[in-house]
Amino acid sequence: MKKIGFLSFGHWTPSPQSQTRSAGDVLLQSIDLAVAAEELGADGAYFRVHHFARQLASPFPLLAAVGARTSKIEIGTGVIDMRYENPLYMAEDAGSADLISKGRLQLGISRGSPEQVIEGWRYFGYEPGEGMTDADMGRRHAEVFLDVLKGEGFAKPNPRPMFPNPPGMLRLEPHSEGLRDRIWWGASSDATAVWAAGKGMHLQSSTLKNDETGEPFHIQQAKQIRAYRDAWKAAGHQREPRVSVSRSIFALTDDRDRAYFGRGGKEQDSVGYIDDSTRAIFGRSYAAEPEALIEELRQDEGIAEADTLLLTVPNQLGVDYNAHVIESILKHVAPALGWR
Repeated sequence: MKKIGFLSFGHWTPSPQSQTRSAGDVLLQSIDLAVAAEELGADGAYFRVHHFARQLASPFPLLAAVGARTSKIEIGTGVIDMRYENPLYMAEDAGSADLISKGRLQLGISRGSPEQVIEGWRYFGYEPGEGMTDADMGRRHAEVFLDVLKGEGFAKPNPRPMFPNPPGMLRLEPHSEGLRDRIWWGASSDATAVWAAGKGMHLQSSTLKNDETGEPFHIQQAKQIRAYRDAWKAAGHQREPRVSVSRSIFALTDDRDRAYFGRGGKEQDSVGYIDDSTRAIFGRSYAAEPEALIEELRQDEGIAEADTLLLTVPNQLGVDYNAHVIESILKHVAPALGWR
């Protein structure tokens, strides 16, 4: 059994071929797609976060709106770049969104990936400390965020406050109990997956990973997940860890599917460089008639190791078509693979 959700990058473009021609289109359609996915029986609505791009950026207004319009589906991110974040203000936003959704937030964070502009986090007012890299800064912001989510008081109260204070040191409000246990880390390397396990975060592993062994992507990903679970066990956490993977998967069930995705071209992994020194491997996409698709997915070791699968959706094709994409997997593929 697997939890199955969608992951939207939230692209928009003024092109007449796009169903999302503005930021407003993307935001409103993201809410509608989450509602539709919940009605179809999907388990999660997740949104990517990118700055300086025509994509979804500030996640918490969207997460709160989705939480107010739905009642069951998990709501998350995949991922928030912590290099850009004030971890204390973020904790307040996250607490609010989680309370609105009644504890359904599954928040994916990470140290970040290459962005649209050079060192974009500097425009947000952040700079690595002496001897630190930007990745170090992102991980440090994450550690502070995790710490304040515990809900423990740490701030000295004003002796003459505007409003009465409870006794003792003060914590950030609003605090949402249990949110600390629903934070995920997006790891591109085996080492950062192990680090995340030590910190008690769930693991998000996407379709991009550092190419550490030269093996096919799904095999490297499966090894990463096993290393993460071993590290979680060694850390002695009392909770069960969760692991998500994301894939572009399309069941070709009608003429629209065949027109959009039936021409092939992405059936193999690809390799590239995400910076001057980091070689990365990008996982393949899947698009086939349901019976063939089922057999192809049986061979994916990364999916087999995960308990949660996020379907990356072509959001610019509109809510109705993306709901169809999700429904096709839930109806024609998931039961045959034992995911439902």
